[in-house]
Amino acid sequence: MLSSDLTRQPQAILFDLDGTLADTAPDLAQALNRLRLERGMEAAPYESLRPYASAGARGLIRAGLGLTPEAAEYEALRIAFLNNYEAAIAVHSRLFDGVPELLAQLDSSGIAWGIVTNKAMRFTDPLVPLLGLGHAACVVSGDTTPHAKPHPAPLLEAAQRLGKAPEYCWYVGDDMRDIQAGRAAGMLTIAAAWGYCGSDGPTQWNAHAIAQEPLELLRLISHIPS
Repeated sequence: MLSSDLTRQPQAILFDLDGTLADTAPDLAQALNRLRLERGMEAAPYESLRPYASAGARGLIRAGLGLTPEAAEYEALRIAFLNNYEAAIAVHSRLFDGVPELLAQLDSSGIAWGIVTNKAMRFTDPLVPLLGLGHAACVVSGDTTPHAKPHPAPLLEAAQRLGKAPEYCWYVGDDMRDIQAGRAAGMLTIAAAWGYCGSDGPTQWNAHAIAQEPLELLRLISHIPS
């Protein structure tokens, strides 16, 4: 789906990390299931946890343990979950099919690309190079700025680091917060339908375009006049 607003060649493309560039759900689900096993519960089916991978600890603890931040035991579980994840952060995680080719083409075309994620630096800093993304032009984590997505601050920080005006940046993500943040920052937004996408669907997010697979971004760029 292409919006009539998608008429400017991008000078930079910014990406969410979990569920957009990388399939990190297996390791996140493993961290959650370790909590369940430690509490005498059976492991939750991976398929039931995968849609919540982009929602981080809050989403996964709610999906896997039925608890929200208001619960008395939530904070201890959140800390335990994050420790589990940090201890095995890149066992099964990998880039989505098409992502290496997409990034190589952006590099050769002179289009800068970077990462803007709500994942804390504690996890982003070791994970990004392990995934082979260490050559990103910028990496903005969830605690780089005072606000995380859907606030536009992280995206504006990334644009500033790249020296690009926000209106010439695209933001690609698999969660409604990504689209909200991108629009608030004045960027063109692409919903990554190949990602986790939560319980709703990207058709409801008001993105400028929806891409079904990573290499579709190249086709979107090619349809915009130079």
